[in-house]
Amino acid sequence: MLKTWRFHGGLRLPAHKHLSAHRPIVNAELPKQLIYPLQQRPGVQLKVTVTPGDIVLRGQIIADSDHFLATPLHAASSGTVKAIEDRIIPHPSGLSDPCIIIDTDGRDEALPPEPVEDYRLEPAATLRAKIRQAGIVGLGGAAFPTSIKLNPGPQRHIDTLILNGAECEPYITCDNVLMQTEPDAIVQGALILMHALQVGDGIIAVEDHMTEAFEALSAAIEQSRDLRLTAVKIPALYPTGGEKQLIRVVTGKETPSGGIPADVGVICQNVGTAAAVYNAICHGLPLTERVVTVTGQGVKQQQNMRARIGTPISDLIKQCGGYQDSVERLIMGGPMMGFALPEDDIPIVKATNCILAAAGSEVATSKETRPCIRCGDCAKACPVDLLPQQLYWHSRADNLEKCKEFSLFDCIECGCCEVVCPSQIPLVQYYRAAKSKTIAKAKEAEKAAIAKRRHDFLLERKAREQAERAERSRRKKEALAKLKAAETATEGAE
Repeated sequence: MLKTWRFHGGLRLPAHKHLSAHRPIVNAELPKQLIYPLQQRPGVQLKVTVTPGDIVLRGQIIADSDHFLATPLHAASSGTVKAIEDRIIPHPSGLSDPCIIIDTDGRDEALPPEPVEDYRLEPAATLRAKIRQAGIVGLGGAAFPTSIKLNPGPQRHIDTLILNGAECEPYITCDNVLMQTEPDAIVQGALILMHALQVGDGIIAVEDHMTEAFEALSAAIEQSRDLRLTAVKIPALYPTGGEKQLIRVVTGKETPSGGIPADVGVICQNVGTAAAVYNAICHGLPLTERVVTVTGQGVKQQQNMRARIGTPISDLIKQCGGYQDSVERLIMGGPMMGFALPEDDIPIVKATNCILAAAGSEVATSKETRPCIRCGDCAKACPVDLLPQQLYWHSRADNLEKCKEFSLFDCIECGCCEVVCPSQIPLVQYYRAAKSKTIAKAKEAEKAAIAKRRHDFLLERKAREQAERAERSRRKKEALAKLKAAETATEGAE
């Protein structure tokens, strides 16, 4: 039994997992239309590789980019590209952005798969390339490209892979059910990731209440006969699923401020990501579907669904029996770190792990914010050991330099401080605004620096050109003077 540690703060929240935790994964019906936003990550816009009228097959790349944080986007079924147009995308802003619209043909024809015969014979670079080509990203919600994580660089020594099965946010159960039903795929995916990283230790972290998932994974590990891999139970404390918190719990290591898990020799991947890696490498299947929890008191039938990426949320809600009259808000993600959606024609994307149709009793529809009473409860709850009260004052005053001094960018926006705040201050909103302003200010400073460099270069070029002209003029005058002196000398000699 592996020893576990404790991170600072955290909360025990009402789980609401019973709504969907014991329901099997249901294959969602193929939608009539698939919608693919070209912005798959903030700041990363994919370039379309198809045009309206094109016929596409399942698994065909329809958009890609050479940006290092981009991964290809694949059609989740066969059909015809209807349009490339602006639609509302799944983003906290609620704004529109270009999307690829595909009308499915019902045949679900796919490109032939290209599996790897034996991944153990493949170099790490080849596996990374295939994982990127399959469009695989972190399926826990962050959607960070898996291939990038598998390439930490020669300056970092990685000794441990942690598979994150700590589904700590309330309501979400897609990983729990996936671990129960597809433990072999997760274990084999973990072994592939370990081979790609050349690490000797692999740990699958499961919350202590996930008894069925733990037993299924333990049996799959035993069947694999690979002693490098271990399943461990960890406390169900929010936000244990955060990378830095999970590393602390499982290994006792503290990820440095501003650092990444690779800095302490650890790489974290979601259990769903591991299963996707297995399907990509051993079956040659790109990422075109994922398991999504559809839950909340606002939907008639809560369940976990294997849905095609690009499926409109309205289709999934319909297959769950529709909305209850009590539905108040539609949230993508969980109640702590998710965001409200303005409508349900928005598609699920790779990062969508949950659709929460919340009734009025499940969400705080109005809060009366009162002045901070300096109780310090927020600091006690913060899992990153920050001082939320100080961050609040400085972010409210737009003192961005002070915010940085108090490690603003170490904040994981988990919302623990908001939950315990007796004054009901929307603290995370202030932190997000301060982060956005800081990033915008840095970009402006970078633009100004570039403009200054260009201006300085222009001045240097003008000065150089002026000096060159002066030098040419001087040489010309000297040549003329010499010529005149020579002419004078010739005339004197005559």
